[in-house]
Amino acid sequence: MGLGYTVDTPIKVAKYGISSVISIMDDHLLEDMRKIYSKKYVREFVPIADTQEDYRAKRITAYLDLTQSIVEEQFNKLVNGDWTTNTEFRKYLELLPESASILSMVQKIEQGPDSKQFQLKEELKSKLGMGSIDVNIMTKVDKLNSDKAGNELPREYSDALSALRGFAHSNVNGSVVFSAGMNPALYSYLAQFPAFYPNQFGELSKGVILKVSDYRSALIQGKFLAKKGIWVSEFRIESGLNCGGHAFATDGFLIGPILEEFKTRRIELYQTLYETCQKTLEERELNKLSATPPFRITYQGGIGTAGEDVFLREFYGLDGTGWGSPFLLVPEATSVDDDTLKRLLSAKKSDYFLSYASPLGVPFNNIRTSSGEQQRLARIEKSRPGSPCYKKFLLNNTEFTDNPICTASRQYQGLKAKQFEIGEISAEEIEKVKAKDCLCEGLSAPAILAAGEIPRRNLTAVTICPGPNLAYFKGIFPLKEMVDHIYGKLSLNVDPERPHVFVKELQLYVTYLKKEFETKITEKTAKKDAYLEKFRNNLIDGVSYYQELINSIQLDSEDILQKMKGQFLSIKKEIKSFRSHLVTEIP
Repeated sequence: MGLGYTVDTPIKVAKYGISSVISIMDDHLLEDMRKIYSKKYVREFVPIADTQEDYRAKRITAYLDLTQSIVEEQFNKLVNGDWTTNTEFRKYLELLPESASILSMVQKIEQGPDSKQFQLKEELKSKLGMGSIDVNIMTKVDKLNSDKAGNELPREYSDALSALRGFAHSNVNGSVVFSAGMNPALYSYLAQFPAFYPNQFGELSKGVILKVSDYRSALIQGKFLAKKGIWVSEFRIESGLNCGGHAFATDGFLIGPILEEFKTRRIELYQTLYETCQKTLEERELNKLSATPPFRITYQGGIGTAGEDVFLREFYGLDGTGWGSPFLLVPEATSVDDDTLKRLLSAKKSDYFLSYASPLGVPFNNIRTSSGEQQRLARIEKSRPGSPCYKKFLLNNTEFTDNPICTASRQYQGLKAKQFEIGEISAEEIEKVKAKDCLCEGLSAPAILAAGEIPRRNLTAVTICPGPNLAYFKGIFPLKEMVDHIYGKLSLNVDPERPHVFVKELQLYVTYLKKEFETKITEKTAKKDAYLEKFRNNLIDGVSYYQELINSIQLDSEDILQKMKGQFLSIKKEIKSFRSHLVTEIP
């Protein structure tokens, strides 16, 4: 969802029992938002200057503590107010699925005798809960830092480790979500904080959630942490391409077969990690886990209808699903400035594309009509490609300098432009360089703008990274309508041409592979051929899985099944034809 879009989502929705995730990578943004919300909720605001020792971690802790305090205040008012007139309490109930047991308890209270209402209300209160305030750390964003004199600081002051420390020291009892793969130094650093170990009752005050692309990744990362006595309470499976933000394409492995493997090997994964973790805790003479620690397998990426959601959860035995991008159209839940909302509403499906915008070198979901993309193109037009680099979170290139610089920076792009001018790099290469954009400023700006403030240095251009699924949603939706759509209470006006979640992901992978086949090979032919052939065969196997699956299940309707059968057959033929398009070129 980006840095800014959910930075204050818990303050908006946690009181209703809805869990959400705050990215804690941008301490500048968190400090600005702390100032904004301290004023709004009449709290003292004492700035944390970057001259203070460990300022990054302290800023993160301070913002999370403020968020926790505000949400607790909101929730207490919701629970303890007069239920007959408390609109927030009523909204809490309206946002629940129809099967929620709490609804029958409320009905029992309202219809029961007055003499028993107090006892029943107290029982109901104990069952109401706030949504979890979780945080995200992108493991690849882990720059080493230096002091004001230029001396490199110890490893624990790197960006990711400082962020973890900020969360660990906060009052928030949520979980940290690690995304973008394994970072051994970061994972090992968890061992420094008691909150990630069981207490005397075998319970965890702070949890660990891993975003993973497949079963193998879950097993490797889970065992790495279990050997340190750290329990993973949730594996959050994410589609490689049918998701927002950075896209980590698998080698053609589709989400259906991936979920099937988790379903088949779930007990094996749990037992392996549980036994390993308990053994480590025992050897270190620490409290052991309870007999049944939390263990969830969930999925996110491209879900668009209640029917898809129910099927995924029931058929694959998932403990939950995540809906991200559609909530960009729900101002009650996310922070999107008015200008960007208008651009989303007017965007065509062709405006959504997988770009080279990220300085991390990872494909990045983008939209052509954003103000950030327009600013990037305007700078190129003025022969001033690149961005000023203030926050410096993505410094990772030492091609021209001893100290790393960002590939989206004006400095780097100017140096690459000179290489192009003298013929050292190709036109294709310089275009990829110019595609890099400043995500640090662009992804944080919408939260400040939505709050009615102006970002620092007046950098108001917004970068937005929705998943491809958002192209099929049109309109600004109340929170209740979006939640009702997810639970099947109503159906939003979603584009009727929207493909099933399985079909859409497959289409995205086919487009991705086609571009790979059409790209001239600049490395050893055998290596590239092997990669493309593996990718292609994995896609064919995935389509075969879907073809068998739809012959044995029921979905929303027979029409959907028949349409999917035709789509899978056509796509399979297209994939098989790719081999003849391979162009090889040995430099």
